[in-house]
Amino acid sequence: MAESTPDAGQEAAAAPQEATVPVPGAAGGGPISHAIFRLARLHRMFAGQLLRRIGLHPGQELVMMHLWELGPQRQIDLVRLLDSDAATMTRTVRRLEQAGFVRRRASPTDKRASLIEPTAASHALRREVEEVWSRLEDFSTAGFSDDERAGALATLERLEHNLVQAAARPVGPAQQ
Repeated sequence: MAESTPDAGQEAAAAPQEATVPVPGAAGGGPISHAIFRLARLHRMFAGQLLRRIGLHPGQELVMMHLWELGPQRQIDLVRLLDSDAATMTRTVRRLEQAGFVRRRASPTDKRASLIEPTAASHALRREVEEVWSRLEDFSTAGFSDDERAGALATLERLEHNLVQAAARPVGPAQQ
């Protein structure tokens, strides 16, 4: 993905760009859902490019952010914090451990559990992770006014709320 220039960002604000992934006819009933899919894919891909430069993969920085902020956590607590699943978190923690960014230690209160804690090496990454997220935000919202940024955030939060509510309801055959 090429970095956009200030001029390119202003052009994008003036004239919407074509979708990078063609919208198949079957997705015609869900243009917003398809746009979310495209946006999420591009965002994750670009985040991956930025994070790779500092030795992380997408998702790992979120684990590190929580550990830096909250201190040592049980793996199950990280699963809940990140709305992840146990298998994904196990792989993520294992990779972070192999990279030297986290270590496991026995929980003093629960002999069956271990705590995942950030290492000194990971603390050195914190500033770089924060810079990556700032750059990602700047690229994502290039050309937006403060009001447009606030509006976009409100819309995304509403979409998330709607999906959280829908996920909490049982889905019957007629609703699928």
